[in-house]
Amino acid sequence: MSPKQVVFKKASRDKSVAVYLAKRDFVDHCDIVDPVDGVIFIDPVLLQGKKVYVMLSCTFWYGRQDEDVMGVAFRRDLFLVTRQVYPELQDKDKLTHTKTQQKLLRKLGDNGFPFFFEFPDNLPCSVALQPGPSDVGKKCAVEFEVKAFCGQSQNEKIDKESSVRLSIRKIQFSPEISELVPSAETTFEFLMSEEPLTVKLSLPKETFYHSEPVTVNVDVTNSSSRNIKDISVSVEQVTNVVLYSNDKYVKSVAKEETKDSVPCGTSLKKQYTLFPVLTHNKDRRGLALDGRLKHEDTNLASSSIVKQEVMKEVQGILVSYKVVLRMMACGEVSLEVPFRLMNPKPEPETGDGRLHSCSHTRFELAEILLKQCSVSDGRSPLLLLQLRVMECD
Repeated sequence: MSPKQVVFKKASRDKSVAVYLAKRDFVDHCDIVDPVDGVIFIDPVLLQGKKVYVMLSCTFWYGRQDEDVMGVAFRRDLFLVTRQVYPELQDKDKLTHTKTQQKLLRKLGDNGFPFFFEFPDNLPCSVALQPGPSDVGKKCAVEFEVKAFCGQSQNEKIDKESSVRLSIRKIQFSPEISELVPSAETTFEFLMSEEPLTVKLSLPKETFYHSEPVTVNVDVTNSSSRNIKDISVSVEQVTNVVLYSNDKYVKSVAKEETKDSVPCGTSLKKQYTLFPVLTHNKDRRGLALDGRLKHEDTNLASSSIVKQEVMKEVQGILVSYKVVLRMMACGEVSLEVPFRLMNPKPEPETGDGRLHSCSHTRFELAEILLKQCSVSDGRSPLLLLQLRVMECD
């Protein structure tokens, strides 16, 4: 079977412009972010002398899209850049950065024009807060979008009939496995008690994957004169919404409440297992979720990893997780440990389904396989290469 490269396509209603993208998920590797590159296809007859522009935007929504208050919409553009693609201001070769663009330009002919954008370092990833049953039409989310439109200038009102919008996502995967073992230890001293209460909390690793159980190790040594009871362990999602102010929301996404006790002069060593998954939190309003395209399934939002030097500049929604241990003595005693909840980095695949080194892109791998095929059967590699175009809603 010949290898295929999936390409996403969306055209305007009047068919004057269309956007082609090789992917809709762009990975933030912390040190660099995958650039957004694609091709715009135009119909010069339908354009009637108008110019064509392409725009990359990052928008923070915090209300209904179709309403505003005194002319102010419930949105804020965190990043917005627009470039003219037709008539050309630069040579096509300077804007062609990938094998996919080259193949698309050969396929689309003279009416195909490449574009290329780079993300700045201070943008959040695609995240949305889960709405409640009464929040119909409302949303609080960070969304990314590629838009192509035509007009006499980029500042005139955009005609919906001759414009096209394609949603994309900025995502992060788990970094390389760290040998760091998250742990915390503290002592509590009580009035009228000569000896303290010692509590240790630890996790087997720093990063857990979505749908993976979180194992929590608890070690309590009660040398005090107080009895410890009602031990509970929970995973809490901490969501920082940074816009005009810095608002913090803390919600439990997994919890185990027990009747475990530690009488004075005794100790307890126990392992608890928690399952922080969206299926157990479907109706929880305000939980942060990973951004999604249309009606795809999603999960709890992945932990945000931001470079320290741009932390103060980042706006949008930032997410972190922690395990919290609570117990009752004369009052509540608590201890917490932070950790990461993320998706694993996927392994690249070749056209024949076998794993391959990351040193080649998917399109380059396809070309390598095609050259091997051409040697064996004498056919041209170009005849074996197929672009599977997916029409997007």
